[in-house]
Amino acid sequence: MILKRNYSKKLFISTLLILFSTFLFCATAKYQDENFSLIVNYTETVTPGDAIFVRLNIQPTGELKKHKSEIATNSLLQLIKDKKEIDKSSFYSISKSKKSNNIEVLAGIPLSSWLKNANYSIKVTFNLSNNKFKEFELPLTFTEKTFFEETIELDEKNTEIKTDNSPKRAAQIDKLNSILFTVMPSDVYSLGKMTVPTDSTRYTSYFGDRRTYAYTNGKSSTSIHHGNDYGVPTGTPINSCAAGRVVMAEDRISTGYSVVIEHLPGLYSLYYHLSELLVKEGDMIKQGELIGKSGATGLATGPHLHWEMRLNGASVRPEFFLSNFTFEQE
Repeated sequence: MILKRNYSKKLFISTLLILFSTFLFCATAKYQDENFSLIVNYTETVTPGDAIFVRLNIQPTGELKKHKSEIATNSLLQLIKDKKEIDKSSFYSISKSKKSNNIEVLAGIPLSSWLKNANYSIKVTFNLSNNKFKEFELPLTFTEKTFFEETIELDEKNTEIKTDNSPKRAAQIDKLNSILFTVMPSDVYSLGKMTVPTDSTRYTSYFGDRRTYAYTNGKSSTSIHHGNDYGVPTGTPINSCAAGRVVMAEDRISTGYSVVIEHLPGLYSLYYHLSELLVKEGDMIKQGELIGKSGATGLATGPHLHWEMRLNGASVRPEFFLSNFTFEQE
């Protein structure tokens, strides 16, 4: 059942008062019955390459106050396309005070840059108590996006890196993927807007660019660019886009000196081709803290910073996170 604007009806026995408002690309829905009140803030627009985030603020009443942990740990977000689930993600707790009666949970789903126009909605399911689940759907709006196509001519050095099939490179890829697909519900380090990792506004490549790599042997391959490239001189200070924990800081064949920082469960920022690492694995980092200096290590045609964001393993347009994507009160 899709809940629409200015609409109220009987839902799962309880009568809910539904209020709906939209601001920019975010929307708010409110629900009320005798057992709880609920405020839902969510990303209302499906934009290829971006993400959908949903924040629930649940205030249980009466007996439900005893089941706060069940509500927080048994909530699910689903992305629906033409009535079929295409992705899902579990909610995790972001409640700031254990003394508060309110339960706040957050979940995010990355949106493929290949998404096409269709009927999209989100479905939220949460456990009130004793396996009594509530669920509802909310509508989404699709927005078209076009991505740039380019051909990159590689020299012999970069051709060798791009076509490297060695066990060492395969192990590095497996290690990184293992990190990026890890979701730790307790790892909530930053809920605010992120900031860009460099003051430079000179982009040399953008997220979602469709790339063809031309090799020196006459062959080629295609891929998608997973982040933004900033054309900055070697040695330019690079700062963390948000507070978090360093989960990788090492030299890799493809990406050179690389740093990966965890910010939220399943949400990571990546910084590639650095000339110098100034952090190590396990370090706790503040927003804007210096983590390294730019360079041209790994597969690079010149000095630059590659900044990438990953959510549940999938790349997301970095600028999406410069907005109030968690609906944190400012």
